[in-house]
Amino acid sequence: MLEKAIKGPVSYYVWLAFLGSIVSVGAVSYIIQLWLGLGVTGMSRDVSWGFYIAQFTYLVGVAASAVMLVLPYYFHHYKPFKKMIILGEFMAIGAVSMCLLFIIVDLGQPQRAMNVIFNATPNSILFWDMIVLNGYLFLNLVVGWVTLEAERNEVDPPKWVKFFVIVSIFWAFSIHTVTAFLYAGVPGRHYWLTAIMAARFLSSAFCSGPAILLLLGLVLKKIANFDPGKEAINSLTKIIVYAMCINVFFYLLEMFTAFYSNIPGHMHSIVYLFHGLEGHSQWVPFMWAAVIMAFLCLVLLLPPSLRENEAVLPWALIMLVLATWIDKGIGLLVGGFTPNMFEDVTEYVPTVPELLIALGIYAAGAMIVTVLWRIAITVKREVGHA
Repeated sequence: MLEKAIKGPVSYYVWLAFLGSIVSVGAVSYIIQLWLGLGVTGMSRDVSWGFYIAQFTYLVGVAASAVMLVLPYYFHHYKPFKKMIILGEFMAIGAVSMCLLFIIVDLGQPQRAMNVIFNATPNSILFWDMIVLNGYLFLNLVVGWVTLEAERNEVDPPKWVKFFVIVSIFWAFSIHTVTAFLYAGVPGRHYWLTAIMAARFLSSAFCSGPAILLLLGLVLKKIANFDPGKEAINSLTKIIVYAMCINVFFYLLEMFTAFYSNIPGHMHSIVYLFHGLEGHSQWVPFMWAAVIMAFLCLVLLLPPSLRENEAVLPWALIMLVLATWIDKGIGLLVGGFTPNMFEDVTEYVPTVPELLIALGIYAAGAMIVTVLWRIAITVKREVGHA
């Protein structure tokens, strides 16, 4: 089926060339970082994780979100998701690939990644994060490819695939739970020290990931005449809005705990993000923008008449993705490191090289998803399933 990746209209090649040019810019920026060191980034002694790990955190949730299609389809035999399920699995492959790339660029020297293997430490959360991420990538590659091959041959997938599917469902929950433990297991960071960190991660994943998938599905409907189906779109939208409601509720629980307890360590990070601390307030506009967009997207998604309107739906989904990205893709990191261990504020701003490298990684992930989706849609059209 790989030959289908090199066949397509001119717009397909133009899109790949555009993404390739962005990857090239990111690669050059990474070579500069590799030569000069992580000093070219905005990270410091007090802010040792930055934009790279923020994107890794967000994308792990995007990868895990494929389970929102896999679970209803395989466990409850919900057939309307049949067209979209392969797209979700292939998007997970792209998301995990980006996660791994963000980890590599954050390490400074890429060979340091081998320390996790050569000096395996099972009592380290990082060790288990490596296991679950690579395992999930393998599971989605195998399940997605074998299932698509079976569809192409118009036969049922091998029986052993069902076992891998079941494992992948539990694995999807594990990848974001383990990632949450990376934060919740750091007692010196009050903003992260919460028992519901894993639950917050999962709720945000199960609204933002499907929202991205649905947005891309709507784009495919416009440019590739690939219709996921009205029932599938409506069902996925319901999952998104319920997960977003839970995500907002969990965040309000954190706010209540911080301010009702009146514990300074828990309040300072939130005050810094939403009001500013010691004259430092650069992230305040972004956090309030996230709040406004989260509120507006719920206003548009909760009433059935609005969320089933395909003219309104994309705008609601875009606001949801932006709101969750600001909160989880940067606010979580910045809030956790501010104030620092000495109760001072160390400002963090991503530098141009950081942003270019991150953009290059996103472009690489988009290329992976584009090629895989091209193969999947071509196969489905050949057998009359598109």
